[in-house]
This record gives sequence, C-alpha cells and structure tokens, in this order.
Amino acid sequence: MLKKFAFIIFGFLPNLVFANEPKDWQLGFQKSASQSMTDIIWFHDYMLLPIITAITAFVLFLLLYTCIRYRASKNKIASTTSHNTMIEVIWTLVPCLILIVMAVPSFKVLYSQDTIPKADVTIKAVGYQWYWGYEYPDENIIFDSYMIADEDLKENQPRLLTVDNEVFVPVNKVVKVMITANDVLHAWALPSFGVKRDAVPGRINETWFKAERTGTFYGQCSELCGIKHAFMPITVNVVTEDEYKKWLEEAKVKFAKEDLNSDKKIVKILN
Repeated sequence: MLKKFAFIIFGFLPNLVFANEPKDWQLGFQKSASQSMTDIIWFHDYMLLPIITAITAFVLFLLLYTCIRYRASKNKIASTTSHNTMIEVIWTLVPCLILIVMAVPSFKVLYSQDTIPKADVTIKAVGYQWYWGYEYPDENIIFDSYMIADEDLKENQPRLLTVDNEVFVPVNKVVKVMITANDVLHAWALPSFGVKRDAVPGRINETWFKAERTGTFYGQCSELCGIKHAFMPITVNVVTEDEYKKWLEEAKVKFAKEDLNSDKKIVKILN
C-alpha cells in the first residue's frame, strides 16, 4: 500500500507539474520554460506560500484560543477591556514588516518582466473575436491562428488548445511580443513563460520572453471577450535556430503575400 501511494505521489504528479499544457487535477504552476516564470514560481513557493501558511495557522490558533479561553461557561462576567496599546502597536508594525519583506523580491520580479532586452525576434499579436492574428514585422509574415474544432483534432492534439497556424520562435532568443486588439479586450497569456498582457483596442502593450527549452507551449485568451472567449488558444513552438530558419523560409512563401488585398488583411496592416 505504501509503495502504491509513493508511486502516485512521486510518479504521477511530476507528469502533471512538468507538462507544457494544463492537466487534469494539476496542482501548482506548469513547469517553467523561462527565467521570468522561474522567478514567479520561486516567489510563490518560497516567499508567499510560507508567509500565508504561517499567518493562517497563527490566526486559527488565536481563534481557537479565544473560543476556549473566553467561553461563556468559564467567564460568567464579560471582560470590559476596550484596548491594549502594546498589542495594537504590534499588530500594526508586524504586518508592515511582512509586506516590506514581500515587496523587495516582488519588485525585482516585476522589473525584470517590464524591462525588455534587445529583441532577437519581434512578433505582433492581434486579438479578434475570436482568434489571434500574428505578424512578424521584420520578416513580412502575416497569418491568423484559429482553434481546431473537436471533430478535426488528430491524435495527441489537446482539445481547446490546438490551432491551425502555430507561432514559431527560436530557443534561447529574446522574443518581444507587441499585443493589441481589433475589437474588444483580450489577453495574450502563456503560463510556462510567465507572460500575460492585455490586448487593448487602439493601444499596443509589450512583453517578452526567452524560452530556455524547445517544445510546444499552450496558452489562452485570459480576458473575458465574448461568447467564444474560451475558443481562442495560443500555441507557440520553440525550436532550434536551424528549425526556425527553415520555418521562416516556408512561412514567407505561405503567409507573406497571402490575400494582402483583402479588406481583412488591409485592416490588420493598418492596425
């Protein structure tokens, strides 16, 4: 029985934690694929979680102690104490110190996410109701990315996450993503990269990531945008430099001038 339990804990859970996509009954974040996500996981697991656990346990202890120590059966005459200066000073200063301890590493994480290094690849992501449009401005590549319907899924393609045209980026390269929307609010989010930015009509937000390993990574629109909000996934393939160059050559033929004269493409270019 003990061996079976150990297998479940140490054999089953790692398959969930180390996935590039969400899994049923998953606990915790997806495995990090960038330094930004590594920092976020560290801050959550080793800073927030211990502090929150300690505070929760302490408050629970105070509640139980108060219920037992000052129950009506043991205190026939209610206390008339109105305040205690020392306790009020303590419960003001201690939370302030805790917030300061939490603020220092959190500012570091936020600053690293907002400071974009010199980009090796630039991508523009445009949110539509309900799909994503992508542009590689330096490569003259424009394409749309629609979710594959359930009936068209192939083997091992995840439901609600698979798209017809995937984004390709090279591994260990800085990728800057310019994000906007054509109609309503959307949000471009990739959990494994620690990336989430709102797509706002008439405004361009920027984010970045540097994938540290190859693979296929999935995300979804994370801003409620209408009845098909749940059906505009994001799929990013992180490949080697040679594979990326090969994809660029094929994409320039497939997407570069495809339907550029249509009203849809004209609108995308102007945006």
